[in-house]
Amino acid sequence: MSSSTDGGSLSHRGILALAIPIMLSNVTTPLLGVVDTAVIGRLPGAQYVGAVALGSLVFSFVFWAFGFLRMGTTGLTAQAIGAGDDEEIRATLARSLLIAVVIGAGLMLLAGPIRSLSLHLLDASDEVESLVGRYIELRIDAAPATLMNYALLGWFVGLGKTRTGLGLQLTLNLTNMALDAVFVLVLEWGVDGVALGTAFAEWFAAGVGVLVASRHLRGRGLPRWSRIVERESLRRTLGVSFDIMVRSIALVVVFVFFSAQGASISDEVLAANAVLMHFIDTSAYFLDGLAYAAEALVGRAFGARDGATFRSAARRTTFWAAVFAACATVAFVLAGDEIIDAFTVDLETRRVARDYLYWAAFAPLAGVLAFQLDGVFIGATQGPAMRNSMLLSTALFFGAWWLLRPHGNNGLWAAFYVHYGARTLTLGAHVPGLLRRVDRPLERAALDPAVKDDPSVDPP
Repeated sequence: MSSSTDGGSLSHRGILALAIPIMLSNVTTPLLGVVDTAVIGRLPGAQYVGAVALGSLVFSFVFWAFGFLRMGTTGLTAQAIGAGDDEEIRATLARSLLIAVVIGAGLMLLAGPIRSLSLHLLDASDEVESLVGRYIELRIDAAPATLMNYALLGWFVGLGKTRTGLGLQLTLNLTNMALDAVFVLVLEWGVDGVALGTAFAEWFAAGVGVLVASRHLRGRGLPRWSRIVERESLRRTLGVSFDIMVRSIALVVVFVFFSAQGASISDEVLAANAVLMHFIDTSAYFLDGLAYAAEALVGRAFGARDGATFRSAARRTTFWAAVFAACATVAFVLAGDEIIDAFTVDLETRRVARDYLYWAAFAPLAGVLAFQLDGVFIGATQGPAMRNSMLLSTALFFGAWWLLRPHGNNGLWAAFYVHYGARTLTLGAHVPGLLRRVDRPLERAALDPAVKDDPSVDPP
């Protein structure tokens, strides 16, 4: 397979060609939530909107833990391209899809415990709990398809075909929106209709993704089964997957704790922080595009052991990430009041959100290097470094929060900034070693048995 891709160049134009489709894809995600709320909101009774919101939240947390199927697949695919290993490119996709199906089937078998635990933690009214339980029962049947879509998106991003990834995400989200409208507004299936619309859309998108991947691989044949389940390849894939999963869970803990502490201060602070987190979410949609570009380009250079290209990919994607971060900060500073007003009509929430606006406005600049380093290390599949960095950063976040508690919500936001800074510094500390691995893999493998046994390093 040629390593040429649609937009895989290290030119500035090529980097933007990789990143912009991901940005556009990300923007469709909140639109889906808006449509879900608008559709179910046509039914009389707040319990329906609440049930869909809580049910969606459950699956966001469940599936977040398995985000490694997207990130790990991207890095491994890009490295296989850089190494010129055509069969491994195909085997990476097959291996990731196999893992997705196995985990998805496991989640289906655990539907009962997931439902019980979720309802226990949510502590909603009896009517809402009944609706949420039904939502979970129906939507979890699409777990294999959801995780397959993660793997397919990761594979296409690793290939540098982010426009194909955009097409698949649009297929998923637009199909979901259409089915929700039909099932709820026409067939009047209520919360069941929203759950089934999402489940059917996931399966449809997975089917389309497999067909697109098959057409892309036409004439190259399927990878050998022995290559798919090769012990070292599986060990490496699962090792990277576990490390990224731990890292993702630690990140979720920080965001959940941030929300919980806002609630402990006051209802007004909880609402204001929720509004301001939309600023961070919005900027993340754009910064993720450059992080994805870094994953693909850095991963390819790492697989080829091309240090010059590795450095160029890291520098240029980070330059553009900084540009977008600065633009986001300027927009939030200039239009922050208007954005807050668009999110809430409650006057007290607006007042409190304005008090803390600048914390949210400058968050893109505070976090841009953390985002980009994530992209670099995902592309190089340096799972242990990412895992350890996030665990240490999370510990430092809690330490900073404990010290800054007397400062209330300002202290909470300051601890959030400490988390960004810790992620940047702890991952940055691993960069020199990563560069040495790119520049001198053969010498190190020959001298260091621990590196020699690492399948990410070429044997001497």
